[in-house]
Amino acid sequence: QVQLVESGGGLVQPGGSLRLSCAASGIIFRLYTMGWYRQAPGEQRELVARITGGSTSTYADSVKGRFTISRDNVKNTVYLQMNSLKPEDTAVYYCNARLFDLGYWGQGTQVTVSS
Repeated sequence: QVQLVESGGGLVQPGGSLRLSCAASGIIFRLYTMGWYRQAPGEQRELVARITGGSTSTYADSVKGRFTISRDNVKNTVYLQMNSLKPEDTAVYYCNARLFDLGYWGQGTQVTVSS
């Protein structure tokens, strides 16, 4: 049974930081490309960042220079360090695991950036 469990969301002021974590089980973690997506109310889900098993990362233009994705293949966990947060970063953030045509989603964690 595959499980992706996100944590670390919450309420933060503009300019603040949060670190999201996603703990995976039931998969051979090191083989999977791991990604963080987000979905704001009334918007489509969009890719924020992804990292391959070999730790090659890509980012959405809107978060480049502010967010950093990383992974720990021993702890089977992927992280998203979010700095200089803006109100427009407010969304539910989802963890995704992908290998060829296999894909799994976490339940999501809410991030709210507001003063």
